[in-house]
Amino acid sequence: MSEMTCEKIEHAHQEWMCALDSFKDAIFMHDDDFRILRCNKAYQTYAGRPFKEIIGQKYFEVFPKSDAPIRSCQEGLENPGTRGSEEEIQVGDTTFRSFAYSLTNKNGEYLYSMHTLEDVTKYKKMEMSLRESEEKFRVIVESVSDWIWEVDKNGRYTYVGPQSRTLIGYEPDELLGRTPFEFMLSEEAQRLSLVFQDIVKKRSEMVALENTMIHKDGHAVTMETSGIPFFNEEGELLGYRGIDRDITERREAEISLNRANRALRTLSAGNLALVRATNEEELLQSVTDIIVEKGGYNLAMVCYAQNNDAKSIVPKAWSGLQKSYFWEGEPSWGDNENGQFPISKAIRESKTQICRDLGGKCSIKGWEEAVSSRGFSSNIALPLIDKEGSFGTLTIYSTEAEPFDDDEVKLLEELASDLAYGIITLRVRIEHERQALLLRESLEQSIQTIAATLEARDPYTAGHQRRVSELAVAIASEMGLSEDQIKGISFAAMIHDLGKIHVPAEILSKPTRLNELEYKLIQMHPQTGYDILKEIKFPWPIADIILQHHEKIDGTGYPQGLKGDEILIESKIVALADVVEAMSSHRPYRPSLGIEAALDEIKRGKGSLYDSAAVDTCLKLFYEKKFAFSSDF
Repeated sequence: MSEMTCEKIEHAHQEWMCALDSFKDAIFMHDDDFRILRCNKAYQTYAGRPFKEIIGQKYFEVFPKSDAPIRSCQEGLENPGTRGSEEEIQVGDTTFRSFAYSLTNKNGEYLYSMHTLEDVTKYKKMEMSLRESEEKFRVIVESVSDWIWEVDKNGRYTYVGPQSRTLIGYEPDELLGRTPFEFMLSEEAQRLSLVFQDIVKKRSEMVALENTMIHKDGHAVTMETSGIPFFNEEGELLGYRGIDRDITERREAEISLNRANRALRTLSAGNLALVRATNEEELLQSVTDIIVEKGGYNLAMVCYAQNNDAKSIVPKAWSGLQKSYFWEGEPSWGDNENGQFPISKAIRESKTQICRDLGGKCSIKGWEEAVSSRGFSSNIALPLIDKEGSFGTLTIYSTEAEPFDDDEVKLLEELASDLAYGIITLRVRIEHERQALLLRESLEQSIQTIAATLEARDPYTAGHQRRVSELAVAIASEMGLSEDQIKGISFAAMIHDLGKIHVPAEILSKPTRLNELEYKLIQMHPQTGYDILKEIKFPWPIADIILQHHEKIDGTGYPQGLKGDEILIESKIVALADVVEAMSSHRPYRPSLGIEAALDEIKRGKGSLYDSAAVDTCLKLFYEKKFAFSSDF
């Protein structure tokens, strides 16, 4: 070989070595005994040794510190030929990707192997971090209770989380390629399919979309669906990623709460009706109206049990059907063929009867057709109970399936109990009012009898007390006194001279003026009348009115000498009417003085002897309203 050729080779060798030194990856060559022939500066740096300590050393004793020759090199020695291979090795905390290239001559004899060691530690860490992140995501996805999914723009599942097994009983693989609408009732599927199409069209998010899916075992699962759209680089909508959450329990709780609130509203309004009702018929109709209008139930009916041979059940009030009440056949509350309705059992057993499936296990021949034709699905019969037992029922019908949960039933039972109490209270009150009316009528008759007895004893003053009563009632009415006060004034005036029963008849009918002793005897009649009546429990202060009917505003009256407001208004009115009637009527000891003289007298005594308001009212009655005493007295 010429000198020029050697120089060229050496020059090329130097350029080749400079090129190797420019690489940041470690590069070295070794012979068939794994001893290093050449290496670049990056290898020296990684090895942490100078060249003189590297060249000639077996590479796995220098760097990397491997336990054995690199597998690819061993394969290269065992299988001569030009070939390359790649593998990954770990040295301490550093990861290298090794590429080995074995070279042989044309006779197949091994020449050397060249290795490139690329530091891929940070890439490996990134890859490991990515794997860890993916694993964390997988764990999260598989451990959350919510169902994570992905659908394409046609709504077909492209990814299904494992929660599908728990929520709707299907394996993820069973759902891929299918739509959620395939697992809903047809009406629900049609509605939500249209909703989904609109969402896709607007490319908007799914927000808390409520739907019901059918579990593999057949039961309904209420879901709350939320999802966001995802797109490709060109902005084309690819589909939606989202979450389904099982809200069955929450929805059932909401329904239960709504039912309880409905029953509570009904109970509250029903109790208000109990307070306002004045008679039993009004009460029953008000309560059934409230149950339908306020409570939202479809039909409410109150029935009473009859104690006849047939043990009949008679409807008393109903709401929810415009033209007629709901009734089929001739139900009985007896334990017979016609006594198997819920309403019959409620009366017979005094227990609430609930039928949640009128077309199924609660079906009764004839009744089934009647309830189904009106769309009723369920009913509850609540007994109305008094101390003797059940006397009727409050029955409520609904078109809802499976209504009347425990809380609702408790509130409706309370309503039935309050209704029964209201009915009993009204009956007791009406009976008390009837008895009170009879007692009052008896008292009135007694008072009228006493008045008639007095008139019979004193024919000269016959009709005086009745005329005083007539005028006193007119004055009290014009002054705006209550009906009860007016009633008391009427009866007190009718017997205001009761005390004169102890005055000798010859004094009462004496045609001449009374002497002082006789006059004092007459003045005792208010006290005597009071003493006779004071123990009788009238609903009005009759005894006190009679005691005070001769008192005067200025205290000059008798028997107590009361003044002003110390005197009952009723007594003031009776006193004024007594004066007017007495002066305008004939007496044994004088002829009538006339109505004008009587009115002049009360004018003079206004404010001193007689109550000013009563005087003004009396004058108004005679002058403006032309009051006159009845002529039939």
